[in-house]
Amino acid sequence: MLEELARYWEQWGALAYFAAATWAFFEGETFVLFAAALGAKTDLVDPWLLMISVWIGSYAGDQLWFFLGKRYGAKAVRRIPGGEKQLGRASALLERYGNAFVLTFRFIYGVRNVASAACGAAGMSHTKFAALNFIAAGLWAATFVAAGWFALELVGEDNLIYLLFAAGVVILTIVVLRARARNRREAAEAAAAPTSPPAG
Repeated sequence: MLEELARYWEQWGALAYFAAATWAFFEGETFVLFAAALGAKTDLVDPWLLMISVWIGSYAGDQLWFFLGKRYGAKAVRRIPGGEKQLGRASALLERYGNAFVLTFRFIYGVRNVASAACGAAGMSHTKFAALNFIAAGLWAATFVAAGWFALELVGEDNLIYLLFAAGVVILTIVVLRARARNRREAAEAAAAPTSPPAG
């Protein structure tokens, strides 16, 4: 994986940082981790330029989702599979935790894709979200660049892919188990809810 990424970086040079920003615009922790690991192994990747690139890309992506949520509300995410349910969960977390949610939603799998739209739909001001999102994007970028940089030294190149795969499996398992538990809870609440007597 690192060899392929090294060839890509050698061919594209400075444009590779633009590609990293574009990747982060949509969502790209894995790419950031491997690019940072490549920087730790070689001189091809400048970790500071990588961090700034994915910071900008991530920030811009969530600003777009915020705008869509602000303008279209739930309609902005209805075409995403499970989007409305994710939006409801993100809205509940936003209502409960406020600014802390905006600063951390990039690290919460299962809601991060629609969290910015939820902030927009909830009526948060453009200025407030832009400021919090800028800080949050920086935290995300610094965290994953640092994680990729030091992970290579800690576990070695051969084990890095297995480590990321294992982390992905764990995260996916947690998301699935939480979704199933939530579905069972909602079903139990629906069954326990009183039904209105028939009219007549």
